[in-house]
Amino acid sequence: MRKLEKYQKKRNFKITKEPKGKVTKNSKKLKFVVQHHLARKDHYDFRLEHKGVLLSFAVPKGPSYNYQDKRLAIMVEDHPLSYRNFEGIIPKGEYGAGVVMLWDRGTYEANNNFTKGLKEGMLKFTLKGERLKGKWALVQIKDNNWLLIKEKDDVKGYKNIKRLNTSIKTGRTMTEIKRDEK
Repeated sequence: MRKLEKYQKKRNFKITKEPKGKVTKNSKKLKFVVQHHLARKDHYDFRLEHKGVLLSFAVPKGPSYNYQDKRLAIMVEDHPLSYRNFEGIIPKGEYGAGVVMLWDRGTYEANNNFTKGLKEGMLKFTLKGERLKGKWALVQIKDNNWLLIKEKDDVKGYKNIKRLNTSIKTGRTMTEIKRDEK
């Protein structure tokens, strides 16, 4: 199956403003994005650029700077690189319907070979975002279930990410995005 086929089959691009996208070349500096997604269930979408797409994980509780927290990260279909700029409303009746806010973005450095790491269930990387920084890992536990873990380093982070409730793109809250996009 082509890299974005699952993504494109789940969406009606005549209805949703989500980008259709295509597989492209990687950026010189690899990009990542975290989107707060208020859909059927509130969660965070954690996305890492790899081989022209965004590897995507739904993280129900969001990332944590506490080294002892192991956050469930469910691998979902790859998304196009253009999705890293998406903020808005996915219409009712569409896959993932709800509000999407750009919560964090930046670049990252892979600390292991991602192609091999995907096969072996271990991705290690250093984030250089506006909110998330430092060393992190995604560890596969079974099938599409992974754990997002903050690795020990010198970076001090936010104790409670829920307090960070505005978009890094527009400064809007989820409520304001919902109001403005109608």
